[in-house]
Amino acid sequence: MNHKSPKLDLLIRSLGKRLLWVQAALGFTFLYLPILILIIYSFNTSRSNAVWHGFTLNWYRSLFVSAGVIVEGSAQGSANISDAGLWEALNNSLLIAAISTLLATIFGTMIALALERFRFPGRRTLEALLFLPIIIPEITMGISLLVFFTLVFRLVENLIGIRITLGLPTVIIGHIAFNISFVTITVRARLAELDPALEEAALDLGANEWRTFWRVILPLIWPGIFSAALLAFTISLDDFVISFFTSGVGSTTLPLFVYGMIKFTVTPAINAISTLMLLASLLLVVSSLTIQKS
Repeated sequence: MNHKSPKLDLLIRSLGKRLLWVQAALGFTFLYLPILILIIYSFNTSRSNAVWHGFTLNWYRSLFVSAGVIVEGSAQGSANISDAGLWEALNNSLLIAAISTLLATIFGTMIALALERFRFPGRRTLEALLFLPIIIPEITMGISLLVFFTLVFRLVENLIGIRITLGLPTVIIGHIAFNISFVTITVRARLAELDPALEEAALDLGANEWRTFWRVILPLIWPGIFSAALLAFTISLDDFVISFFTSGVGSTTLPLFVYGMIKFTVTPAINAISTLMLLASLLLVVSSLTIQKS
Protein backbone atom coordinates (compact mmCIF):
# COMPACT_ATOMS: atom_id res chain seq x y z
CA MET A 1 0.00 0.00 0.00
CA ASN A 2 2.83 2.33 0.80
CA HIS A 3 4.42 1.64 -2.58
CA LYS A 4 1.25 2.65 -4.45
CA SER A 5 0.53 5.93 -2.64
CA PRO A 6 3.22 7.98 -4.47
CA LYS A 7 1.82 6.84 -7.83
CA LEU A 8 -1.71 7.58 -6.67
CA ASP A 9 -0.63 10.99 -5.44
CA LEU A 10 1.06 11.69 -8.79
CA LEU A 11 -2.08 10.61 -10.64
CA ILE A 12 -4.28 12.88 -8.52
CA ARG A 13 -1.97 15.84 -9.17
CA SER A 14 -1.97 15.14 -12.88
CA LEU A 15 -5.76 14.96 -12.98
CA GLY A 16 -5.96 18.15 -10.91
CA LYS A 17 -3.75 20.04 -13.36
CA ARG A 18 -5.78 18.80 -16.32
CA LEU A 19 -9.00 19.83 -14.57
CA LEU A 20 -7.59 23.31 -13.98
CA TRP A 21 -6.67 23.58 -17.67
CA VAL A 22 -10.19 22.53 -18.65
CA GLN A 23 -11.72 25.07 -16.26
CA ALA A 24 -9.46 27.81 -17.61
CA ALA A 25 -10.33 26.89 -21.20
CA LEU A 26 -14.07 26.96 -20.43
CA GLY A 27 -13.70 30.29 -18.64
CA PHE A 28 -11.83 31.94 -21.50
CA THR A 29 -14.27 30.45 -24.01
CA PHE A 30 -17.20 31.91 -22.07
CA LEU A 31 -15.52 35.33 -22.00
CA TYR A 32 -14.14 35.60 -25.53
CA LEU A 33 -16.37 33.44 -27.72
CA PRO A 34 -19.07 36.16 -27.98
CA ILE A 35 -16.39 38.65 -29.03
CA LEU A 36 -15.11 36.22 -31.66
CA ILE A 37 -18.64 35.74 -32.99
CA LEU A 38 -19.10 39.52 -33.15
CA ILE A 39 -15.91 39.87 -35.21
CA ILE A 40 -16.88 37.04 -37.58
CA TYR A 41 -20.37 38.41 -38.21
CA SER A 42 -18.98 41.87 -38.95
CA PHE A 43 -18.02 40.34 -42.32
CA ASN A 44 -21.49 38.92 -42.94
CA THR A 45 -23.24 39.84 -46.20
CA SER A 46 -26.67 39.64 -44.62
CA ARG A 47 -28.12 42.41 -42.48
CA SER A 48 -29.22 39.75 -40.01
CA ASN A 49 -26.75 38.51 -37.42
CA ALA A 50 -28.69 35.26 -37.11
CA VAL A 51 -27.82 33.86 -40.55
CA TRP A 52 -24.44 33.73 -42.32
CA HIS A 53 -24.87 34.53 -46.01
CA GLY A 54 -21.30 35.13 -47.11
CA PHE A 55 -18.15 37.18 -46.67
CA THR A 56 -18.02 40.92 -47.41
CA LEU A 57 -15.98 43.99 -46.49
CA ASN A 58 -18.77 46.42 -47.37
CA TRP A 59 -19.62 47.13 -43.75
CA TYR A 60 -16.07 48.30 -43.11
CA ARG A 61 -15.77 50.05 -46.45
CA SER A 62 -18.94 52.03 -45.83
CA LEU A 63 -17.48 53.43 -42.60
CA PHE A 64 -14.74 55.19 -44.55
CA VAL A 65 -16.73 56.66 -47.42
CA SER A 66 -18.88 59.77 -47.38
CA ALA A 67 -21.96 58.19 -48.92
CA GLY A 68 -24.26 59.57 -46.22
CA VAL A 69 -25.76 56.15 -45.51
CA ILE A 70 -24.10 52.82 -44.75
CA VAL A 71 -25.15 50.59 -47.62
CA GLU A 72 -24.96 46.85 -47.52
CA GLY A 73 -23.90 46.20 -51.11
CA SER A 74 -26.59 43.60 -51.71
CA ALA A 75 -30.27 43.77 -52.51
CA GLN A 76 -31.37 43.08 -48.97
CA GLY A 77 -31.63 46.69 -47.85
CA SER A 78 -29.53 49.22 -45.98
CA ALA A 79 -28.63 49.88 -42.40
CA ASN A 80 -30.04 53.42 -42.48
CA ILE A 81 -27.25 54.77 -40.31
CA SER A 82 -25.88 58.26 -40.90
CA ASP A 83 -22.14 58.48 -41.51
CA ALA A 84 -22.21 62.10 -40.31
CA GLY A 85 -23.57 61.02 -36.92
CA LEU A 86 -21.00 58.25 -36.67
CA TRP A 87 -18.02 60.48 -37.39
CA GLU A 88 -19.37 63.23 -35.12
CA ALA A 89 -19.61 60.69 -32.30
CA LEU A 90 -16.08 59.47 -33.05
CA ASN A 91 -14.75 63.04 -33.04
CA ASN A 92 -16.47 63.68 -29.69
CA SER A 93 -14.95 60.50 -28.23
CA LEU A 94 -11.46 61.38 -29.43
CA LEU A 95 -11.75 64.97 -28.19
CA ILE A 96 -13.03 63.90 -24.77
CA ALA A 97 -10.41 61.15 -24.47
CA ALA A 98 -7.55 63.46 -25.50
CA ILE A 99 -8.43 66.33 -23.15
CA SER A 100 -9.35 64.13 -20.18
CA THR A 101 -6.19 62.04 -20.66
CA LEU A 102 -3.95 65.11 -20.80
CA LEU A 103 -5.40 66.69 -17.66
CA ALA A 104 -5.73 63.42 -15.76
CA THR A 105 -2.10 62.53 -16.58
CA ILE A 106 -0.84 65.89 -15.32
CA PHE A 107 -2.87 65.82 -12.10
CA GLY A 108 -2.35 62.10 -11.55
CA THR A 109 1.42 62.41 -11.91
CA MET A 110 1.50 65.32 -9.45
CA ILE A 111 -0.57 63.35 -6.92
CA ALA A 112 1.64 60.28 -7.37
CA LEU A 113 4.77 62.36 -6.69
CA ALA A 114 3.19 63.91 -3.61
CA LEU A 115 2.06 60.56 -2.19
CA GLU A 116 5.33 58.76 -2.88
CA ARG A 117 7.82 61.45 -1.90
CA PHE A 118 6.15 63.47 0.86
CA ARG A 119 4.39 62.92 4.17
CA PHE A 120 1.55 65.34 4.95
CA PRO A 121 -1.72 65.42 6.94
CA GLY A 122 -4.55 63.64 5.18
CA ARG A 123 -2.24 61.48 3.06
CA ARG A 124 -3.97 58.23 4.05
CA THR A 125 -7.37 59.77 3.37
CA LEU A 126 -6.26 60.88 -0.08
CA GLU A 127 -4.95 57.40 -0.84
CA ALA A 128 -8.31 55.91 0.17
CA LEU A 129 -10.24 58.42 -1.96
CA LEU A 130 -8.14 57.57 -5.00
CA PHE A 131 -9.35 53.97 -4.90
CA LEU A 132 -13.03 54.92 -4.80
CA PRO A 133 -13.46 55.47 -8.58
CA ILE A 134 -11.95 52.02 -9.13
CA ILE A 135 -13.91 50.22 -6.43
CA ILE A 136 -17.40 51.74 -6.63
CA PRO A 137 -19.73 50.74 -9.49
CA GLU A 138 -19.65 53.01 -12.53
CA ILE A 139 -23.39 53.61 -12.35
CA THR A 140 -23.00 54.96 -8.82
CA MET A 141 -20.30 57.36 -9.93
CA GLY A 142 -22.32 58.38 -12.99
CA ILE A 143 -25.41 59.17 -10.91
CA SER A 144 -23.33 61.07 -8.33
CA LEU A 145 -21.74 63.18 -11.07
CA LEU A 146 -25.17 63.89 -12.58
CA VAL A 147 -26.53 65.00 -9.20
CA PHE A 148 -23.42 67.13 -8.60
CA PHE A 149 -23.68 68.89 -11.97
CA THR A 150 -27.41 69.44 -11.52
CA LEU A 151 -26.91 71.08 -8.12
CA VAL A 152 -24.01 73.24 -9.34
CA PHE A 153 -25.90 74.35 -12.47
CA ARG A 154 -28.96 75.23 -10.41
CA LEU A 155 -26.82 77.21 -7.96
CA VAL A 156 -25.12 79.12 -10.80
CA GLU A 157 -28.48 79.89 -12.39
CA ASN A 158 -29.88 81.19 -9.10
CA LEU A 159 -26.82 83.35 -8.41
CA ILE A 160 -26.01 84.90 -11.78
CA GLY A 161 -28.96 83.89 -13.94
CA ILE A 162 -26.93 81.90 -16.49
CA ARG A 163 -28.41 78.58 -17.52
CA ILE A 164 -25.82 75.80 -18.00
CA THR A 165 -26.61 72.37 -19.42
CA LEU A 166 -24.80 69.07 -19.77
CA GLY A 167 -22.39 68.79 -22.69
CA LEU A 168 -18.82 68.00 -23.66
CA PRO A 169 -17.29 69.85 -20.66
CA THR A 170 -19.28 67.78 -18.17
CA VAL A 171 -18.31 64.52 -19.90
CA ILE A 172 -14.65 65.59 -19.85
CA ILE A 173 -14.84 66.42 -16.13
CA GLY A 174 -16.44 63.04 -15.44
CA HIS A 175 -13.71 61.20 -17.36
CA ILE A 176 -10.99 63.15 -15.57
CA ALA A 177 -12.55 62.20 -12.22
CA PHE A 178 -12.08 58.46 -12.75
CA ASN A 179 -8.93 58.59 -14.91
CA ILE A 180 -6.90 60.37 -12.24
CA SER A 181 -7.00 57.26 -10.06
CA PHE A 182 -5.67 54.97 -12.80
CA VAL A 183 -2.90 57.42 -13.70
CA THR A 184 -1.87 57.93 -10.08
CA ILE A 185 -1.65 54.21 -9.33
CA THR A 186 0.34 53.48 -12.50
CA VAL A 187 2.81 56.35 -12.07
CA ARG A 188 3.22 55.68 -8.37
CA ALA A 189 4.16 52.07 -9.10
CA ARG A 190 6.90 53.37 -11.40
CA LEU A 191 8.08 55.83 -8.73
CA ALA A 192 8.27 53.05 -6.14
CA GLU A 193 10.81 51.25 -8.34
CA LEU A 194 12.99 54.37 -8.62
CA ASP A 195 16.20 54.28 -6.60
CA PRO A 196 16.25 57.26 -4.17
CA ALA A 197 20.06 57.28 -4.40
CA LEU A 198 19.78 58.78 -7.90
CA GLU A 199 17.95 61.82 -6.57
CA GLU A 200 20.37 62.14 -3.67
CA ALA A 201 23.31 62.00 -6.08
CA ALA A 202 21.80 64.79 -8.22
CA LEU A 203 21.24 66.95 -5.14
CA ASP A 204 24.81 66.27 -3.94
CA LEU A 205 26.12 67.42 -7.32
CA GLY A 206 24.45 70.80 -6.91
CA ALA A 207 21.12 70.35 -8.70
CA ASN A 208 18.08 71.84 -7.01
CA GLU A 209 14.83 69.93 -6.61
CA TRP A 210 13.30 71.36 -9.80
CA ARG A 211 16.32 70.49 -11.95
CA THR A 212 16.50 67.05 -10.31
CA PHE A 213 12.91 66.43 -11.28
CA TRP A 214 13.37 67.45 -14.94
CA ARG A 215 16.78 65.85 -15.46
CA VAL A 216 16.56 62.70 -13.32
CA ILE A 217 13.07 61.76 -12.11
CA LEU A 218 10.97 62.64 -15.17
CA PRO A 219 13.12 60.75 -17.74
CA LEU A 220 13.11 57.64 -15.51
CA ILE A 221 9.35 57.62 -14.86
CA TRP A 222 8.39 58.75 -18.37
CA PRO A 223 7.51 55.20 -19.56
CA GLY A 224 5.16 54.87 -16.60
CA ILE A 225 3.55 58.24 -17.35
CA PHE A 226 3.12 57.39 -21.02
CA SER A 227 1.64 53.96 -20.28
CA ALA A 228 -0.73 55.57 -17.76
CA ALA A 229 -1.81 58.06 -20.40
CA LEU A 230 -2.48 55.27 -22.90
CA LEU A 231 -4.50 53.39 -20.28
CA ALA A 232 -6.51 56.51 -19.43
CA PHE A 233 -7.13 57.19 -23.13
CA THR A 234 -8.39 53.63 -23.64
CA ILE A 235 -10.73 53.75 -20.64
CA SER A 236 -12.07 57.15 -21.68
CA LEU A 237 -12.59 56.06 -25.29
CA ASP A 238 -14.56 52.96 -24.24
CA ASP A 239 -16.56 54.46 -21.38
CA PHE A 240 -20.32 54.25 -21.63
CA VAL A 241 -21.96 54.53 -18.19
CA ILE A 242 -20.43 57.80 -16.99
CA SER A 243 -20.74 59.32 -20.47
CA PHE A 244 -24.41 58.33 -20.50
CA PHE A 245 -25.16 60.25 -17.28
CA THR A 246 -23.02 63.33 -18.00
CA SER A 247 -23.62 63.90 -21.73
CA GLY A 248 -26.08 66.33 -23.24
CA VAL A 249 -27.21 67.48 -26.67
CA GLY A 250 -24.35 67.37 -29.19
CA SER A 251 -22.01 65.41 -26.91
CA THR A 252 -22.81 61.87 -28.03
CA THR A 253 -19.76 59.63 -27.85
CA LEU A 254 -19.08 56.58 -30.00
CA PRO A 255 -20.23 54.03 -27.35
CA LEU A 256 -23.45 56.03 -26.90
CA PHE A 257 -23.92 56.17 -30.68
CA VAL A 258 -23.52 52.39 -30.95
CA TYR A 259 -26.03 51.97 -28.11
CA GLY A 260 -28.47 54.16 -30.04
CA MET A 261 -27.98 51.98 -33.13
CA ILE A 262 -28.78 48.84 -31.15
CA LYS A 263 -32.18 50.31 -30.20
CA PHE A 264 -33.26 50.07 -33.86
CA THR A 265 -31.58 46.91 -35.11
CA VAL A 266 -28.39 44.92 -34.63
CA THR A 267 -26.64 44.74 -38.00
CA PRO A 268 -23.09 43.86 -39.10
CA ALA A 269 -22.47 47.62 -39.22
CA ILE A 270 -22.61 47.65 -35.42
CA ASN A 271 -20.33 44.61 -35.37
CA ALA A 272 -17.85 46.40 -37.65
CA ILE A 273 -17.75 49.51 -35.44
CA SER A 274 -17.42 47.38 -32.31
CA THR A 275 -14.60 45.36 -33.89
CA LEU A 276 -12.67 48.52 -34.77
CA MET A 277 -13.16 49.84 -31.22
CA LEU A 278 -11.96 46.50 -29.86
CA LEU A 279 -8.83 46.53 -32.02
CA ALA A 280 -8.04 50.13 -31.05
CA SER A 281 -8.47 49.34 -27.35
CA LEU A 282 -6.29 46.22 -27.58
CA LEU A 283 -3.57 48.16 -29.39
CA LEU A 284 -3.56 50.88 -26.73
CA VAL A 285 -3.60 48.42 -23.82
CA VAL A 286 -0.79 46.29 -25.29
CA SER A 287 1.25 49.44 -25.96
CA SER A 288 0.67 50.59 -22.39
CA LEU A 289 1.79 47.26 -20.92
CA THR A 290 4.83 47.08 -23.22
CA ILE A 291 5.97 50.59 -22.32
CA GLN A 292 5.32 49.99 -18.62
CA LYS A 293 7.63 46.93 -18.67
CA SER A 294 10.45 48.86 -20.34
